[in-house]
Amino acid sequence: MSMEHLNYTLPSKSQSHQREAVLVGVTASGNCEVLLEPSSDAQHCTVQVHTSARGFGNIWQAVLHDFAQRSAAGGLNIEIHDVGATPAVVSLRLDQAMEAWENTHGQ
Repeated sequence: MSMEHLNYTLPSKSQSHQREAVLVGVTASGNCEVLLEPSSDAQHCTVQVHTSARGFGNIWQAVLHDFAQRSAAGGLNIEIHDVGATPAVVSLRLDQAMEAWENTHGQ
């Protein structure tokens, strides 16, 4: 199976820098996995998407832009491993990852 790799840098509210990563979700049929790690750019989040669903870059961009606007994801590097998740599932996983990040890092 050929994977598509997409990269985005999106403006987002600033997030404090931490050392520990957070991982949510699983890579299984119709699902995705989201990994959050700190980055050095406090004004942007960077997102790398590895997906088996090729040709959906415009949908990924819309979902990720919405996430970056409503979340304090600045200063985070986000890696998504997707196996055909719907946009709603991707949004849910991103929200779960942010909640886990905030709970882990006391924000």
